[in-house]
Amino acid sequence: MIEKIKDSNTMNRRQFIWKTSLSSIVLPSFMLGKRAVSGESENSFVPQWRNKQSDMAYRMLGRTGYMISEVVCGGDPVSPETYKQVELAIEMGLNYLDTAPAYGRGNSEKGYGEILKSSSKREKVFVNTKISGFTSIRNRMYREIYDGLPSGKQESIIKKAWQMRNERGVDKPGYFYIYWPGQERSMDPSYLSNAMMNDYGHKVDGSKEFKEFIYNSIEGSLQRTKTDYFDLAMCPHGANCPEEVKIPEVYEAFDELKRQGKVRYLGVSSHNDPAGVLNAAVDSGKYDVAMVAYNFLNDGFLDGAIRKAYDAKVGVIGMKVAMSVATQHEQLKPLPAWREEKLNKIVPGDLKAPLKAYLWALQNPRISAVISNLWDDNYVKENLSLAGKKVELQRG
Repeated sequence: MIEKIKDSNTMNRRQFIWKTSLSSIVLPSFMLGKRAVSGESENSFVPQWRNKQSDMAYRMLGRTGYMISEVVCGGDPVSPETYKQVELAIEMGLNYLDTAPAYGRGNSEKGYGEILKSSSKREKVFVNTKISGFTSIRNRMYREIYDGLPSGKQESIIKKAWQMRNERGVDKPGYFYIYWPGQERSMDPSYLSNAMMNDYGHKVDGSKEFKEFIYNSIEGSLQRTKTDYFDLAMCPHGANCPEEVKIPEVYEAFDELKRQGKVRYLGVSSHNDPAGVLNAAVDSGKYDVAMVAYNFLNDGFLDGAIRKAYDAKVGVIGMKVAMSVATQHEQLKPLPAWREEKLNKIVPGDLKAPLKAYLWALQNPRISAVISNLWDDNYVKENLSLAGKKVELQRG
């Protein structure tokens, strides 16, 4: 828990975070989430605990030092009318809340705000939001250029975009899975942009819109969640390709937000090409955390990237873990029966398939947690009961 410093001038949490960051220049061993120097190895980090309880299992979130519960709370089910189940989860030891402006058009953040307006509860949890819609800026600017080109040039760009996708294998069966309706089209604008970078990047790179969008997004999220800082923020929200985590304006904007005490660490999330995005995030040296689609179906494609992230002290949270065998989207039902059959062979026993999927992922010591949508009290009790459980996985 962050301790409050008292002096003649009362400081709010944001001011304290900012001053703590500055003090690390002189006293790094006391900065939470940074390398310790007093008898610690170069690769060790000082753990930061919040809401530690004996019935919950925790893992360190990479170099942030955050000791997060093995099951963390997704933001989809949360709203100003549906948040009480989250309070139950916190009582049971959960300490990481995930949200985004896109969830319920801001209602998810407002729902968390009903919890976080209490300073005692805010200090029990790590809070992450995202910069929803960020990739649309880049894609819109390239699309405007594309629309003004002759048809022959447009055709060559489309051909190049598909060639890039084929060479990278991002649409390959067994790697690409659909988790929500329309996802199969979500990479199209990003690869149109990628195919235009060499010829037209000078017209897009450096746009002030990138930073302005990030600043405005964070300010809106702070207001809705009723907090004055985020422990983590992810940009982009749903990166489609490595190029989207190589935008210098993202790094510059977050450096400024950190100086202001509004955000502590930078992360990224990815449903499409999660291995490619994760590798790029690690290689950048700028990202501290990645939340990527990871489950027993695509494991073979992500194993190397997760190992690389672990070695680089980049924390990894597995998402879309249970959506390998379950979905709330009626358009995607029923999911193929072979998936559950395969999972039952890997994780024997009487648990429900989604619980087995979470349990499978948590056997990987190189990920920090799985994220779960906790729709009601029953979901809370079932999903949080998996924390700390070990199981011997079988060959599928």
